[in-house]
Amino acid sequence: MNETGAQTGAGLTKLAKWGVIVGLALAIGACARAPVASVPTAEREQIAASLMRDINVLASDEFGGRLPGTEGEQRTVNFLIERLQDAGLESGTNDPGNPWRAPVRLASSKPSSSSVSFRVGRRNRELSEEGAVAFTSRRLTLVENADVLFVGRLANTVREEDIAGKVGLMLGEAGVSPARRDTLFEKGAAAVITVLDDEGEIANLRSARDRERFSLANDEETELTAFVAGEALGDVIGKKQWEELLKQSEDEGFTPVALRSVATIRAQSDRREFTSFNVIGRLPGRVPGSGAILIMAHWDHLGECGTPNDADRICNGAIDNASGLAVMIELAKRLKQDDQLDRDVYFLATTAEESGLLGVRAFTQAPSMPLESIVAAFNFDTVALAPAGSPVGYIGEGLTQLDPVIVDVMREAKRSLGNQDIAESFIQRQDAWVLLQEGVPAVVLSTAFGSEITLNSYLADHYHQASDDVDVIELGGAIDDLLLHEELVKRLADTARYTPSVP
Repeated sequence: MNETGAQTGAGLTKLAKWGVIVGLALAIGACARAPVASVPTAEREQIAASLMRDINVLASDEFGGRLPGTEGEQRTVNFLIERLQDAGLESGTNDPGNPWRAPVRLASSKPSSSSVSFRVGRRNRELSEEGAVAFTSRRLTLVENADVLFVGRLANTVREEDIAGKVGLMLGEAGVSPARRDTLFEKGAAAVITVLDDEGEIANLRSARDRERFSLANDEETELTAFVAGEALGDVIGKKQWEELLKQSEDEGFTPVALRSVATIRAQSDRREFTSFNVIGRLPGRVPGSGAILIMAHWDHLGECGTPNDADRICNGAIDNASGLAVMIELAKRLKQDDQLDRDVYFLATTAEESGLLGVRAFTQAPSMPLESIVAAFNFDTVALAPAGSPVGYIGEGLTQLDPVIVDVMREAKRSLGNQDIAESFIQRQDAWVLLQEGVPAVVLSTAFGSEITLNSYLADHYHQASDDVDVIELGGAIDDLLLHEELVKRLADTARYTPSVP
């Protein structure tokens, strides 16, 4: 599960009519708690044992936290291919030169050094390392002696002719600053400096960014971003001037102010480029040309995390997302045993999800089948949290034509819908979001996102920490999710039972 995606609610009003249908249908079934099983207990036990075998391997220290570009990636990719082959699948890349492995060219960067200075009159004043830091994803980015425009908390109303080629100096605001920076860069800012409250925030930022960051090599960010502590900035440009600027920024009619100084910002990174891989398997259908179902789960995690003094620094990612991979593999096995599907079913294990949904973005740029041929896509991410019988979180409700089918299958299975506010808040933080943006009907159905209590406990205690290990796995809800998806795929892969409408 990706950490940095923004929350959104604007798109969730689309297809409101379907939303009403979903709500009415599920309200009827929500009165009774979902049954613990839809298969015999012995079969559930067999499924649980199979899931745990795969999770134990993927979340073992030998896989090193499954960081792209490491030996942990090689082990993970080899293991996934072996398990999908054992399930009876064939390569789904549709590229004889790259069976099973779809190449994803990534660039990795890690901050190495930076400096921020202002020239006021004839004096050049450099901020201390404690008072400022700058970042770039390139080996070296330099903006030298550029005019500075103080924009306060403005962005949208800043004119391009005022900010182009200059350094934008903006006030930080939690949850809003990233969008403002993007807007200033879109208008041509040479660099953006964000003012934070104090040196403690600078230290926290350095710590948070002190690890490899990945980008698609053909889609590299070139922006130069810097952060300064307010008090340190005042010491450099003058406390009176800084206090006056802060006061002006609070006025209702505030407009950007050109500073009587120029800035020089330099940032360097240790950078490398390498090839990572998405893994793609295929279960061929009986009716060629009838479309495809896509099942997804990201294979990557963070590698090492925590502080150098921690006894355990490996982020094994048992729940996020070894559990999703295990459920995807088990679903492949069960669908192959049925072997009566009309449509192809593809299984996609993506790389670099944790770094900004990069693997699925690469897939949409070079898909192994036409994106318009995908009649439904389901994403497994962070699934092994909730006990059996838990309500289902529905990420993507009202955004696709899948709603009526999902409603019918959930009603027949006596499954109830969980807290939709929680589910909706994760719409942009997982791989299905990228497919939705390309017009592919993609959703997440998971008991992990059905309860605020269950999910928040995991986020607080284990998410992106070394404690996300096999001893916190809860398979009851994951097995429920598996069985629900098995029925959904069978119905959607049946050309007689489901025909996607033409937009």
